[in-house]
Amino acid sequence: MENQEFNFKGLVLNGFLMLFVNFAMLILSIVGIVYSVIMLDASDGAEGGWLLGGSILLLVIDIVMWCGMLQLEPNEARVTTWFGKYAGTFAQTGFYWINPFYGTKKVSLRARNLDAEPIKVNDKTGNPVMIGLVLVWKLKDTYKALFEVDSQTMAANPNSVGSDTKGLMNALENFVRVQSDAALRQVAGQYAYDDEDTKAGEPTLRSSADEINEQLEQKLDERLALAGIEVVEARINYLAYAPEIAAVMLRRQQASAIITAREKIVEGAVSMVKMALDKLSSEEIVELDDDKKAAMVSNLLVVLCGDESAQPVVNTGTLNH
Repeated sequence: MENQEFNFKGLVLNGFLMLFVNFAMLILSIVGIVYSVIMLDASDGAEGGWLLGGSILLLVIDIVMWCGMLQLEPNEARVTTWFGKYAGTFAQTGFYWINPFYGTKKVSLRARNLDAEPIKVNDKTGNPVMIGLVLVWKLKDTYKALFEVDSQTMAANPNSVGSDTKGLMNALENFVRVQSDAALRQVAGQYAYDDEDTKAGEPTLRSSADEINEQLEQKLDERLALAGIEVVEARINYLAYAPEIAAVMLRRQQASAIITAREKIVEGAVSMVKMALDKLSSEEIVELDDDKKAAMVSNLLVVLCGDESAQPVVNTGTLNH
């Protein structure tokens, strides 16, 4: 979309200079009104009337000129309009005066944070999961923010939009919240929760955080560009199974962990039994036939693979018996 934002090109004067001018006009108008009243009391009606009218006109002009004063802090801007037509964005930090007939709306260009509540979505395999995100965003294009999206209907208090920065920024935050929810659902639906239901090496929500965050940031950029919003950072900050399947999935994970642990224990036990038999044979400590080797292997595997400590039994007989 074409960027239609441009800098304000109207007359801009130093605010302190115009402050002095406005005070001078105010004093002159008050003095003129007082002096004209004195002249009218002195029966000098013609000159007093002209002076009174001129003083009142000067006072009205002065009141209007006071409306042209504006002050901007760093990372703030004023979007100006000339009787409904966009007239540019004024972003110079300091105290200035512009034509008071320009309409202005103050916006903030500072970074804002959104910590979205976890939502329930279905992952790639159909499992319901709870997922949440944290988003850092800021306003980049003031024209799009004010004129491409309907901030009036998005605001909690529509009458506040345009009259203060908070109302407009809250309206944009509602827009960001809705779009981030949609983007999060779209990204989460493309991946499985973990690798138990996917092919080996396939990215998942649990194991591929960097890839997921990159995808999420890209989708948010596409959606928020309409409102002139730039995504600084987006990442998933909460991930869990939905409550209705959390207990079942926990038992499945526990079973998988037990199986993995058992495989490791058996692998280590076989290695230790082989090492013991080789050691006995190489050092000729004792000669074992096949039956006694089988019995020894059985006993060692029971001891090494058992969950409880083995109770030793001392054999007082002989090996040849």
